[in-house]
Amino acid sequence: KERGETVNDDGEEIIYKIDVPANRYDLLCVEGLARALRVFLGMEKYPQFKTVKAENPQKLVVRPDTKRIRPFVVGAVLRGVTFNPERYQSFIDLQEKLHQNLCRKRSLVAIGTHDLDTIQGPFTYDALAPEDIEFVPLNQQQSFKAPALMQFYEKDSHLRHYLPIIRDSPVYPVIKDANGIVLSLPPIINGNHSKITMATKNVFIECTATDLTKAKVVVDTMVTMFSQYCAEPFTIEEIDVETADGTIEHYPPLMTRTVNTKVSRINETIGIQLDGEKAAELLTKMSLTATYDKDTETVASDIPPTRSDILHDVDVAEDIAIAYGYNNIKKTVPQCHTVAKQLPINKLADSLRRELAQSGFTEALTFGLCSHKESFEYLRQTDDSIAVVLANPKTIEFEVCRVSLLSGLLKTLGYNKGNPLPIKLFEVSDVVLKDSTTDTGARNEKRLCAIYCDTTSGFETIHGLVDRVMRMLDYRFNKAENPKGKKTYAIKPSTSKLLVISFFPLASYVEYCACVLSRNAYVCSLLRFGLV
Repeated sequence: KERGETVNDDGEEIIYKIDVPANRYDLLCVEGLARALRVFLGMEKYPQFKTVKAENPQKLVVRPDTKRIRPFVVGAVLRGVTFNPERYQSFIDLQEKLHQNLCRKRSLVAIGTHDLDTIQGPFTYDALAPEDIEFVPLNQQQSFKAPALMQFYEKDSHLRHYLPIIRDSPVYPVIKDANGIVLSLPPIINGNHSKITMATKNVFIECTATDLTKAKVVVDTMVTMFSQYCAEPFTIEEIDVETADGTIEHYPPLMTRTVNTKVSRINETIGIQLDGEKAAELLTKMSLTATYDKDTETVASDIPPTRSDILHDVDVAEDIAIAYGYNNIKKTVPQCHTVAKQLPINKLADSLRRELAQSGFTEALTFGLCSHKESFEYLRQTDDSIAVVLANPKTIEFEVCRVSLLSGLLKTLGYNKGNPLPIKLFEVSDVVLKDSTTDTGARNEKRLCAIYCDTTSGFETIHGLVDRVMRMLDYRFNKAENPKGKKTYAIKPSTSKLLVISFFPLASYVEYCACVLSRNAYVCSLLRFGLV
């Protein structure tokens, strides 16, 4: 029977649906989940994982060309593994769940598992031209060269999503054994020669990656979850990885550390009052073996390699809160009372949006990032180095932070040319400008932009919109070009060429004005408007 929102009375087996937090990679398989429950219930202590070094350890040599595509590789060996159908399926499922979660659909890390008895070390991790790679892929009988393999899997519902990761690269990553047999073409598929079966006893695990830290977490998760099925439980055999510069690294790292947390800090974070002994007991239930030091009033937590989600003492406090039970924490009224209110700039922006919408304009919400050409070349402006440029843009459409709202509205107008006229659009949003006086080197400015498109000029529409905005801001119109008064504004011809001469090179009939504000003794140019 299924326990959940829907119940199927036809089945006899009870199936539980459990939501697992995204950062608890140790709970993605039944082995880790069952282990955590047994430890929580006090049925067993959390196991101590250890690595052993073989007399002739397996070696994985990394070639320099791998830096061009996937520079890192880690690995491990599980000896004397006993598989049955349930264990085998769980082993495969964990790899897939890690690929979709931590590995970011294999773009950061790709896992390969192989029957060690069918291959021979030392192994080589290289990057070769696609035409130089040929092997029989997993569960296939025919041998393919890499380009043909890409075409073969283009229609595969599962693997086709990973092809773009390496397809356009001049070299493909490949792992071979001492006899030249291809173990895997990461991150696409393993070779059929070394595939895992239920008869497999010795498992060779390799993880290629663009992020070394995540690769270490992945290999630690794989070996700690399934080392319980080894001939010597919770024991993992090390391998030697010779990097491109000749350095020898030993994997898996089985990363462990100790986090010291003040009991007062724990109680303050959670909002309860626990003594140190009780806090240590709750942490031990959460698989973090802990001890309490009365002299320093500190709880020392040993973080196992399965708990990569523990980053600092706040995470330790969170685990104590989980073990204590969120429902057992009493709700209390805060000691201090505050009254929240909207920031003045945001309140003004909302008021402007409401007024412009009531004036018949439609609000647009454009991207805060745009291409360099849209910010300058398409507006016929020179780059005066005020734009914040992205160091690693994913696409040419998002290269810089916008310095003007105009380019986004014009782009929106271009995509809506087929709509009935007139088209009236506006946007109230932020632009980003470089500013060396701020701690971040940049600042946000809230701006308003509106455009009107019709078969006639419609200058009076924009002019009326300006008057409406100024009236809403409680500024009186003053015919003088240099208005003087408490809160007045005037409109005068503008000398700026931002819109007229630059963006519209064929402009011949132009009215282009600036709105000048005066408040007490302060005079400034607030906005510009015009038509072509």
